[in-house]
Amino acid sequence: MKSLTNSRRHFRRRKLTNAVMLVLCALATLAAILPLVWILAYVAQEGGRFLSVEFFTQLPTPVGVPGGGVLNAIVGSAMVVAIAIVIAVPISIVAAIYAAEHPNTPLGIALRFGTDVLSGIPSIVMGIFAYTIIVLPQKHFSALSGGIALAIIMTPIVLRSTEEMLKLVPRSLREGSLALGASEWKTMWQVLLPAALNGIVTGMMLGIARVAGEAAPMIFTAFGNPFLSADLDQPIATLPHTIYVYAISPYKDWHAKAWTTALVLIVLVLGLNIIARAFTAWQLKKMGWR
Repeated sequence: MKSLTNSRRHFRRRKLTNAVMLVLCALATLAAILPLVWILAYVAQEGGRFLSVEFFTQLPTPVGVPGGGVLNAIVGSAMVVAIAIVIAVPISIVAAIYAAEHPNTPLGIALRFGTDVLSGIPSIVMGIFAYTIIVLPQKHFSALSGGIALAIIMTPIVLRSTEEMLKLVPRSLREGSLALGASEWKTMWQVLLPAALNGIVTGMMLGIARVAGEAAPMIFTAFGNPFLSADLDQPIATLPHTIYVYAISPYKDWHAKAWTTALVLIVLVLGLNIIARAFTAWQLKKMGWR
């Protein structure tokens, strides 16, 4: 009877401890989420007041002139991100294939180490690097230099995500393809890559969301342009750089436009992250992994 009483006492103590820890975890989660919600709500409150269709379809107006928009920045951001995708994605996929297939070779080890180091370098350093090797020789800013800077930032994200997705593909698929007489490169391109395609696409979308909000590299590369431009060899406006310029200006009208531009950028980045997460969850559920 005494052992039964002690057992019940221990059970109640463990139950109480479990409840306390759950409450502490919930409070810690709430403390982490509240700043994000606060920032989103504040930006939405400040920027939502000036949000309109014209803001997406018109060019910036001079100081003191009401109205105007950030069409040039939207087009510019799309251009530099597209350049980054064209450069970073093929390089990342090919390098990830080698790292996944030959992880213990000197080149594979060096590749992973270099990727980890590259992912930890501040983005402003990437901008200075692109300024040194592209802007200075050309003697002018350009959308191309901005896209290359973003490609350097995007490469380690896509590379590591692709490598991890390839490692998750069942080895039986590779062995079955090789047993049927397929070559190693054909097995990789026609069997393993399609099997890991969902994860690769998710990594690409997260990489795009990461570089779309970078302002520091744009200061040294794309630099900004108050006019609508589609020339890769000329300066071009981007959303993060536009926010920076408007925010440091002494004009209240530009401050208001900075909040609205920030809201647009947050919605775009947050939307890409949500789409990536939802796509991954849907694919995992479709494959029966959840």
